[in-house]
Amino acid sequence: MGVTTVTDVRPAPAGTDGGVLHTLFRSEQGGHEQVVLCQDRASGLKAVIAIHSTALGPALGGTRFHAYASEEEAVLDALNLARGMSYKNALAGLDHGGGKAVIIGDPDLVKTEELLLAYGRFVSSLGGRYVTACDVGTYVADMDVVARTNEWTTGRSPANGGAGDSSVLTAYGVFQGMRASAQHAWGDPTLRGRKVGIAGVGKVGHLLVEHLLQDGAEVVITDVRSDCVDRVRTVHPQVTVAADTEELIRTEGLDVYAPCALGGALSDESLPVLTAKVVCGAANNQLAHPGVEKDLSDRGILYAPDYVVNAGGVIQVADELHGFDFDRCKTKAARIFDTTLAIFARAKADGIPPAAAADRLAEQRMAEARRA
Repeated sequence: MGVTTVTDVRPAPAGTDGGVLHTLFRSEQGGHEQVVLCQDRASGLKAVIAIHSTALGPALGGTRFHAYASEEEAVLDALNLARGMSYKNALAGLDHGGGKAVIIGDPDLVKTEELLLAYGRFVSSLGGRYVTACDVGTYVADMDVVARTNEWTTGRSPANGGAGDSSVLTAYGVFQGMRASAQHAWGDPTLRGRKVGIAGVGKVGHLLVEHLLQDGAEVVITDVRSDCVDRVRTVHPQVTVAADTEELIRTEGLDVYAPCALGGALSDESLPVLTAKVVCGAANNQLAHPGVEKDLSDRGILYAPDYVVNAGGVIQVADELHGFDFDRCKTKAARIFDTTLAIFARAKADGIPPAAAADRLAEQRMAEARRA
């Protein structure tokens, strides 16, 4: 097992401002404390662990397993996700900084017990600076394996001392954020009679469907995986299906758009055709680039910052470190409603988009911790 430093990552071509080194050391999106590239040839593991901040405590964030187009793309994703976790944990009131890991490869093809054990050894080598959990492409059973070589693992099964699937409280928190968005936009904290489009009905999205239907919403879904769509439709035949995200965001009469898959859902291409008046979903890093939040605001679209509303899962896994109590966690996740309303109020008072208001509040808490 060996560790490659970030200086070994190929920089952008001469004369350009892009690249992972620029992001890490020079851009406003950088400021990360540590980036580790991990490789275990025996198992085929290639992974990136990014620690953005430990100002509030050990970095906490999930492990994403994804078939990236390039190693550079994987590093950039880890950097963005880790930074997002610092802000998410700060606004969730947790005593944790932000970190994230990505494992490069198609989990359906390359995920093995040996690979996960090797990954656990890399996380363990950081001595508790980074605490891992589940994310896209990893599951409770995977964390049970990782925990065999790394004591700083959350999201494990109850049989192995964990809290189980964090998607339950993630979906609950997103629903609370959506209720707050409805309160701000329409004066009533309910989705009853509203049309909500969900892009991605996997681990979190299909649970969000349940909350919305119970609240009286009309739900439209789409997913690249037909089995995920079929699972929802089998239980809830009243749910309608859009062919793809492009069709979903153009749906006539759509009130709320909930991106619940991968990031970058809000882009220069999607904004002009988006019919919804509210965006509130579980996906991380929904803004394709800085500035999209202003475009949303200029179009009169209310955006509930993703890292605020999807914090239910990290609230759960953080609690696992201290002896998990579901009711205690659900109470904390319910506060996402109040936090989201506070961000909207701050945005209105300061004349800035909600994403900028959320950033200010998170940065304030981290700055106060550094001064303490």
